[in-house]
Amino acid sequence: MTYQIFIDGEEGTTGLQIKEKLHARPEFSLIQLGDQERKNPAARKDAILASDVAILCLPDKAAIEAVSLLDDQPARVIDASTAHRVNNGWVYGFPELRAEQSELIEKAARVSNPGCYPTGAIALLRPLIFEGIIDPDYPITINAVSGYSGGGKSLILRMEDDKLDEYINSEYFVYGLRLEHKHVPEIMLHSGLSLRPLFAPSVGKFRQGMIVQIPLQLCSLPGSPKVEDIIRILSNYYHNRTFVTVADDLEVRDRIELLDPEELNGTNQMRLFVFGNESYSQVVLCAQLDNLGKGASGQAVQNLNLMLGLPETSGF
Repeated sequence: MTYQIFIDGEEGTTGLQIKEKLHARPEFSLIQLGDQERKNPAARKDAILASDVAILCLPDKAAIEAVSLLDDQPARVIDASTAHRVNNGWVYGFPELRAEQSELIEKAARVSNPGCYPTGAIALLRPLIFEGIIDPDYPITINAVSGYSGGGKSLILRMEDDKLDEYINSEYFVYGLRLEHKHVPEIMLHSGLSLRPLFAPSVGKFRQGMIVQIPLQLCSLPGSPKVEDIIRILSNYYHNRTFVTVADDLEVRDRIELLDPEELNGTNQMRLFVFGNESYSQVVLCAQLDNLGKGASGQAVQNLNLMLGLPETSGF
């Protein structure tokens, strides 16, 4: 069987990667519009309705407009933008979120593809909140660094041509200092936090890759858990998951000096680390992933597989 797929926004960073992944698979046929048709709402609507699944790789406003074209018609959509990640009626497209999430995605008409930072933060936080290790109102701090591709075409252009911006000469930049980052509501809702976390993102002068870090003072948590308790809970939560794994002792030792944000580039993998010091009752939780893989296009293809009843691992 051949499935018809329409990528609305196929020339964007995420859209290009999804298109590349699907071109290599004979079970997919892509519905593609000409340059003028891409700007025509009627043509885009027809393409969405003609597809088995449409994938929106658009800015938030454009994604909302695309969905509004459908008038509640029975089209199946994956939205890779931020627009619908906290909306009722949309299934959150992080299959590892909980035991029943993959089945919910399989049956869904509307799936919101998670953000790259939230994928790492939620993966670390949700099991610990679910097990009562972290209270929902605990003051969480999330530090993260991403490759510059996460900033879209404009940031990619600035980073790859220093002549365009005199400030883009350093290798590392902190941003989001208004503390209004659009991913925070998504992190709160799907991790179970009730108190807004302090989220401090940054960008490195490398194209893709990501590390999300959450430091914890264990003595301030309910029951003063041990480092081994944190490892056990995360390991049990993601037991038998293909794309989310918890680093074992050897993997932790090998990376305790330097943890590379680019190590999982080109994959749909996310690896979770617990770096702990029992003497000080402290841990730093880390999620390592490709912001364009498990953080974007890879996760979209994983969700597409589920929605079409294909093996979750197809194409990886």
